[in-house]
Amino acid sequence: MRFSRGTIGTVFIGGALSATLAALAYPGMLGIQYASGDPSRMIADTPYGPLTEADRDFVVKVRSAGLWEFPSGEMALQKGTSKAVHTAGQHLVIGHAALDATCRRIAPQLGITLPNQPTPQQQGFVATLKSDSGRQFDSDLANILRVTHGQIFPAIAKIRATTKNTLVRQLANQANDVVLDHITVLESTGLVNFDQVNFQETTPPKLPAAQVTPPAPQTGEPVVALVPPGGVSTNMATPAPAVTPKAG
Repeated sequence: MRFSRGTIGTVFIGGALSATLAALAYPGMLGIQYASGDPSRMIADTPYGPLTEADRDFVVKVRSAGLWEFPSGEMALQKGTSKAVHTAGQHLVIGHAALDATCRRIAPQLGITLPNQPTPQQQGFVATLKSDSGRQFDSDLANILRVTHGQIFPAIAKIRATTKNTLVRQLANQANDVVLDHITVLESTGLVNFDQVNFQETTPPKLPAAQVTPPAPQTGEPVVALVPPGGVSTNMATPAPAVTPKAG
């Protein structure tokens, strides 16, 4: 099994080299890059507990992940050549729609600005899957997404263990269930090359900040909602918590 065009390690350049001053300021606003160098630094005291840079970074990363994994799931439903790939696509669409709904609900409560586009690197993953067909698509989908889910899984555990913010803790609980579910269905395709996946997870490419930062939304731009297409059952979704607890 191979990855087409060095898929996972490939950097999608597409305009990243022409970053503007606004783009340089945006990572700090989102929490993607820690201006203070201390992820534990508190940046806001909210009714739901203190919010740290790491907390803000996590919410943005969950949103950014959905912005490319959701359309990847839609492609799996359309282009997948096996029932297992279709099932993985359904889980990707439903799981990220549920996580996205939580992100859009808690972001205004925490004063977090959400992106409307994934990072340039993530856009590169989508471009690869768009250009794929047949079994190559199935293989790339299973392996690219298995790597990215494996990379964020430990980050979820760390945030869950350390955050003092109840809304962020809520999101971490939900993300843990969704990501584990996605890892499981991706592996169930039988296409995951574990040797390459483990290598990519443990030795990710060192990319410039512009490649791993979502583009800034336009002023006044509405927040894009990820809505499952008609005919896709939502029964498998990990539900968002119905109650928003206060700190303490």
